[in-house]
Amino acid sequence: MSDPNKPADTERDPARDEAPPAESAAAEAAGTPDQAEALATENAALKDRLLRTLADMENLRRRTEKEIADARAYAVTGFARDMLNVADNVRRAIESVAAEDRAAHGVKPLLEGIELTERDLLNTLERHGIRRIEPKGERFDPNRHQAMFEIDDPNAVAGTVLQVMQAGFSIGERVLRPALVGVAKGGPKSSDPA
Repeated sequence: MSDPNKPADTERDPARDEAPPAESAAAEAAGTPDQAEALATENAALKDRLLRTLADMENLRRRTEKEIADARAYAVTGFARDMLNVADNVRRAIESVAAEDRAAHGVKPLLEGIELTERDLLNTLERHGIRRIEPKGERFDPNRHQAMFEIDDPNAVAGTVLQVMQAGFSIGERVLRPALVGVAKGGPKSSDPA
């Protein structure tokens, strides 16, 4: 039985089933010159995106490493600020004893114990990267010192720290608390331009 709607020849043509010749395959793959140019442009754009992504990832890695290092170095900042009050109170306790009372029998061992406690506290702070700023005799630096008053001293270079009211502290490269100082005025000008 034959179907009138079907073509009579159902056999395959072997010439049609053969693979295209090599030249026609290369021509199809390369396409027209416009397609080749478009592929080269897309390739360059993808390469650029890859390089930018790699650069961004490297920058992110560096930034994360720096943030981790800063977090480690400055993690104790809040605790350190609170401990500075303890260090100040220990110093005030030592300074509150009059010079004539220091040699008294009961006061001397107590005062030595308080001084030992202060040294131990400062050494512990130092081990954790917290250093005391003692600027007496240094040039005034507004980044590390806070001027409380000026002192007229014609013998001192203007801008020199002459008196320290309260020691400052730094943690790493950052100032934890500036030193409260009295600064010389009216003396000879500094030869240092900075």
